Amino acid sequence: MLKLKIEGKEYYNEITNEFIDLPGGELELEHSLYALAAWESKWNKPFLTDKPKTLDETISYIKCMTLNPESVSPLLYSLISQKNLDEIYEYMGSTQTATWFTEHGPKQPKSRKVITAEIIYYWMVSFNIPFECQYWHLDRLITLIRVCDINSKPPKKMSKQEAARQRMALNNQRLKRGKHR
Repeated sequence: MLKLKIEGKEYYNEITNEFIDLPGGELELEHSLYALAAWESKWNKPFLTDKPKTLDETISYIKCMTLNPESVSPLLYSLISQKNLDEIYEYMGSTQTATWFTEHGPKQPKSRKVITAEIIYYWMVSFNIPFECQYWHLDRLITLIRVCDINSKPPKKMSKQEAARQRMALNNQRLKRGKHR
């Protein structure tokens, strides 16, 4: 979860010739499948694409990510600064997991398949992942799905060249350790 402090601002209303104070506040956000599904149902298009989002679409997604909407004034979203947006993007891009993957063999081309919330829900059902995981950080959920996918397949047999490279690397590590004793 990301707790985001939004600073208040003072505006001058030229019509009434008055200063208006817009109080700041705090947003509690989660980049989750649940938020993604809510955004896609509103905009009727996939969120996980390379196409840039408009400011309206971005603010809409931030509203979908908000865990405390009942305690947030709708005006608070108009006070979100570029610094706040940068924090949100950084949070959305974080992995939120200690799991990492090594790629063996040639790089696979990036899939052109469009991923929507329903496809991710399908993956959850396929791997018997409980629905409460829809509230996890999205990258963490995708990592779990990927782990389930990898572990459900039979182990891939290593080529003779890959096995030789692996043995050479292990031997080099052992030689280095032996020299430092």
